[in-house]
Amino acid sequence: MKVALVSEHASPLAALGGEDAGGQNVHVAALARELAARGIGVTVYTRRDDSDLPVRVPIAPGAVVEHVAAGPARPIPKDQLLPYMDRFAEELFAAWRAAPPDVVHSHFWMSGRAALAAAPPLRIPVVHTFHALGVVKKRYQGPRDTSPSQRLLEEGAIIAAADRIIATCTDEVFELIRLGADRSRLSIVPCGVDTRLFRPEGPVEPRRPGVPRLGIVTRLVERKGVGDVVAVLPALPGVELLVAGGGEAKRISQDPEAARLTALAEALGVGDRVKLLGRIAREQVPPLLRSADVVVCAPWYEPFGIVPLEAMACARPVVASAVGGLIDTVVDGITGIHVPPRRPDKLAEALRLLLSDEAMRERRGAAGAERARSRYTWARVADATIDVYLELLAKPAFEREEAIR
Repeated sequence: MKVALVSEHASPLAALGGEDAGGQNVHVAALARELAARGIGVTVYTRRDDSDLPVRVPIAPGAVVEHVAAGPARPIPKDQLLPYMDRFAEELFAAWRAAPPDVVHSHFWMSGRAALAAAPPLRIPVVHTFHALGVVKKRYQGPRDTSPSQRLLEEGAIIAAADRIIATCTDEVFELIRLGADRSRLSIVPCGVDTRLFRPEGPVEPRRPGVPRLGIVTRLVERKGVGDVVAVLPALPGVELLVAGGGEAKRISQDPEAARLTALAEALGVGDRVKLLGRIAREQVPPLLRSADVVVCAPWYEPFGIVPLEAMACARPVVASAVGGLIDTVVDGITGIHVPPRRPDKLAEALRLLLSDEAMRERRGAAGAERARSRYTWARVADATIDVYLELLAKPAFEREEAIR
């Protein structure tokens, strides 16, 4: 089998922690490697954002990243990429006409738009994963949503036209059905976690004796809720907060969200207890997570959220907003605690409870590690994704087309 993964803005090669580099990058990279490990030929198509990048870069035996020329060869915020998607689609069509894959699997709505312009004329089936839905983003961000105005219409077209849609959590299934998706063309395959990298045993980031620590790993954007965690520190005397993510450490002060968080911490009198680490290397994330008494994931909304899984795999309890995929992954009262989003008072209650009870933290951490190992390995994710591909390919082309009509 040959599979084309389309991820227009989220390259598997990108450094994580930037504004547009997070869970989707991890997902696409891990899925590509696992598919290739099963003998599937994988090409990941992503937009060229640097003129020095080679056209093709191997990322594993049998898996390559192909950089597509569509728009200027420089970084562009993902919400400004739509004008270049027609060119992106033309390049995909040319590549697939010359060497057609058996299945195209697009990731994010702009990738879906491009894939559905290029693949159907060549009678190639398209599987799509949204990773985030515009209607949900607009619901929680309102006027601060920077998505193109066409996004909701484009997502509706993808829901109608894709041969199969893979949702990453049950909450997304409900949203898709409300948007008119046919339940028979929906499958649920969660994101995963690398349990070889993220595990209970291993190096631990140094910490000051006797100082409780909260850990956050996230992109530095307001909706990730880091400000809500900073806001509760006055109610948690002596507790320190380490935040990894954003720009390079030496330039973190230039990051607008970092500057806002720093000002907030100073205004609340907790500036000495908040440390913004900036972007850290992937291999530094597990030691940081292991060093935390509690890992906090408090976004206003979250399509899936891989960091809670990584924390669970490291046997750390998680306090998480009860939104999106976090409802599925973090089991309230078992592997962590759910709190309502944007409720610092409830967040403070949950953190006080866990920080005051070491035995509870240990129990929930152990339960989280077991849950991550048993349900969320990338091997399981890849196998479930392959099942979707095989089920789709088993149907004659005219049946797929009739189902979409």
